[in-house]
Amino acid sequence: MLIKDFKPVLLNGAYQKDAWSLENYLKKSGYRAAKKVLAMPRDPATNNVPAMIDLVKKAGLRGRGGAGFPTGMKWSFVDYKAKKPRYLAVNCDESEPGTCKDRVVVTYNPHMVLEGILIACHTCGVEDAFLYIRGEYVVEFEHLVKALAEAYKAGIFGRNAGAGLNKLIAEGDKVPDGIKVNVTPHRGAGAYICGEETGLLSSLEGDRGYPKVKPPFPAVQGAWGSPTVVNNTQTLASLPGIFTQGVEEWAKIGPPKSPGAMIYCLSGHVKKPGLYEHPMNITMKEIIYDFGGGTLDDIPLKAVIPGGSSMPVLKFSGPYTNRQGKEVTDDINIQMDFDTLMANNTLLGSAAVIAMHERTCMVGACYNLARFYHHESCGQCTPCREGTGWIDKILQRIWHGKGRPEDVELLLSVSYQMSGTTICLLADSLAMPVGAFVTKFIDEFKYFCEHGKSMVKDAVPL
Repeated sequence: MLIKDFKPVLLNGAYQKDAWSLENYLKKSGYRAAKKVLAMPRDPATNNVPAMIDLVKKAGLRGRGGAGFPTGMKWSFVDYKAKKPRYLAVNCDESEPGTCKDRVVVTYNPHMVLEGILIACHTCGVEDAFLYIRGEYVVEFEHLVKALAEAYKAGIFGRNAGAGLNKLIAEGDKVPDGIKVNVTPHRGAGAYICGEETGLLSSLEGDRGYPKVKPPFPAVQGAWGSPTVVNNTQTLASLPGIFTQGVEEWAKIGPPKSPGAMIYCLSGHVKKPGLYEHPMNITMKEIIYDFGGGTLDDIPLKAVIPGGSSMPVLKFSGPYTNRQGKEVTDDINIQMDFDTLMANNTLLGSAAVIAMHERTCMVGACYNLARFYHHESCGQCTPCREGTGWIDKILQRIWHGKGRPEDVELLLSVSYQMSGTTICLLADSLAMPVGAFVTKFIDEFKYFCEHGKSMVKDAVPL
């Protein structure tokens, strides 16, 4: 499928009046996929639908929250033999700088998310789902609550979810009685760390949002000590499209190992920032120039963060020396999928594409990120609590013209020592971009330390 021929699914109806309503969603074949899935019988021994898990595996759906982990495989890890209730936690705590995809889906297509929740709950034998949404998402939360009230009123959720589906949708197999699914929206309190699945579960339980040591993983011991499926909002919203279109056809969209579409959040120094839903065989050049209209004032592109502020930056303004001592140049035609970006020492993450042109001071951009992660560290792990603070203070010293030549190596040393040493990945979320910023733009950092000012003339803020 050609990029230009792709028609948005998750963003279908975005920014249109009353797009969120049940009436409009039913006109777009809404809840038909859920009815088809809920008509499938569960395995009496495990109270799940193994055939559905296999179909999701076959579709190749990967998590859209950041890690890109195969969704069907995650569902298969659930402890289906535990004599405890199972839960579904929907991660809509979208706090990664540059990321705003889930908020638009929840605002304009909340029923698509709710239908995905129905499918996941029936497949995994879950009766209670919790939709954890970022506290700052006020309008988004209101739309979600309205849509959920509509769904309950129509009998789609509650003690007998099948009754409402049978009444609303005449065609297809009849959903048996007795399927119970409840959804509880839960607002966060503004902590970035609660976007991490175990931190989210700690907060959901009423405790401080501290991430937990793994194993045990949430699929075995999650919320309130019970098996818990944790999925991103966009991941679940993708499920109805898979079964409406057909698993085999859906799997053909994009590259074989990263099928389906991704919502790319384009921001920074581009003429047309916004959300662009496309298959993952799209390239960085197409995102920046074909859809983003190119850079502001046509100033040459300097760098791009491909997947949210925690991902290593790509340099497009010339070669640099990598950690192996080899001179390399990042390719503007790089394909924007999980595996290709990983092979190029960065990550797709949440697909938040942040573009920077030649008038960007990379020291200032790095300092901006450091302040954020230092503020958001929960303080539970020493390497993160101290490391984010040290990097913030070092960059602050450099930014205010008091840097020392040895500060460049000190930044790299601290970032390397933070990596892989904490319970969650917040320390790595600062260490990875700092390592990339300093390595790829080392001349700017050295100049700032030696001269007490940026080497970029007429620098503009990011």
